[in-house]
Amino acid sequence: MSQGGQGGGGSHSLAFRVMRLCRPSFNVEPPLRLDPADLFAGEDLFDDPAANPPSFSSSSDSDPNYRNRFLLRHFSDAMGLSGLLVLPQSFGAIYLGETFCSYISINNSSNFEVRDVIIKAEIQTERLRILLLDTSKSPVETIRAGGRYDFIVEHDVKELGPHTLVCTALYNDGDGERKYLPQFFKFIVANPLSVRTKVRVIKETTFLEACIENHTKSNLFMDQVDFEPAQYYSASILKGDGHHSEKDSPTRETFKPPILIRSGGGIYNYLYQLKTSSDGLPQTKVEGSNVLGKLQITWRTNLGEPGRLQTQQILGTTATKKEIELQVVEVPSIINLQNPFMLKLNLTNQTDRELGPFEVSLSQNVSYGERAVMINGLQSMVLSEVQALGSTNFHLNLIATKPGIQRITGITVFDTREMKSYEPLPDLEIFVDMD
Repeated sequence: MSQGGQGGGGSHSLAFRVMRLCRPSFNVEPPLRLDPADLFAGEDLFDDPAANPPSFSSSSDSDPNYRNRFLLRHFSDAMGLSGLLVLPQSFGAIYLGETFCSYISINNSSNFEVRDVIIKAEIQTERLRILLLDTSKSPVETIRAGGRYDFIVEHDVKELGPHTLVCTALYNDGDGERKYLPQFFKFIVANPLSVRTKVRVIKETTFLEACIENHTKSNLFMDQVDFEPAQYYSASILKGDGHHSEKDSPTRETFKPPILIRSGGGIYNYLYQLKTSSDGLPQTKVEGSNVLGKLQITWRTNLGEPGRLQTQQILGTTATKKEIELQVVEVPSIINLQNPFMLKLNLTNQTDRELGPFEVSLSQNVSYGERAVMINGLQSMVLSEVQALGSTNFHLNLIATKPGIQRITGITVFDTREMKSYEPLPDLEIFVDMD
């Protein structure tokens, strides 16, 4: 148990003792034990079946000098584990996401009993004061001479930085004097892990990579790393192909082994695929929002100490809102050289207002001689207004002037009312037959 700093003047009959309640640790004996055969024989001694390794008799029980205390009695002795568990000797390392649990004992070290003891325990951080225990409504009647009063407090650690466990007692001394005892126990909360994210957008799909790094001195076994997508998104985790014996194993579906992230900087990467959910909601609800969601992370340490963290909202690239979308609906299966053909297109108004009229033409950025596919007839086509969130199909009359694989480039839409051009249709490859 540890004794914190004490405030208030004068001597006190009472004193607080605090011990952190957490999983014990293994008792490791620092000196590594050895086998004498390793000192007097080579590494290849046991490769020769005819060789007899030297034998060393030892009887440590009858050796008053303990000169054989480092010799191996069992192969497990090389690990340095004695089989004992050690209770925490101090607060130790406390990490964000853990539950701080403490056993507190208030002792009466005087020769007389104290009465009407009001005990309070609270956690103080840079921003908050959290009350853990308050016996104001039901004070402890008496604590006899040499006696004690014990209690346990718990606190979910949700803030980094310095913390102070403040224990106070208000009591009547043996002389009937009312005294106030404050004691302070300070500790630092560190970050157990860091999460780095990368976002990539490919067409209609968003990929999120999350790299989790372990900053603690013990291994972390990740029970759960779930991505909770924002509204209008659905998410699924992508995993590599496992061994064929694991794919159809019913046991693996029932029990999912935790993922180990080793101490002192071990990392593990998770990959999630995000898609816009189609629940009958208009696409414009998602446009302009760059909030993807957040990660829920739970883990356990070597001896099962639990921890839980939730990241802040993960942001992606801001989705730019397109007012109109031009798409190819149908391309003729056979396109002959110098013969007109019809390309079916669709124009969609993605705003909540009427747009148009429009002019559809080929961009002038490509010179006339280099263009392999041109408009047949008038060089611009007029389209009427398109209602809000509506669409219209139309045909563009084209003609190919060169054979082989050619590109249709620069199909552009111009709004004659607002006098602005929209992003051209992506290049479209076609095959032009000589016949």
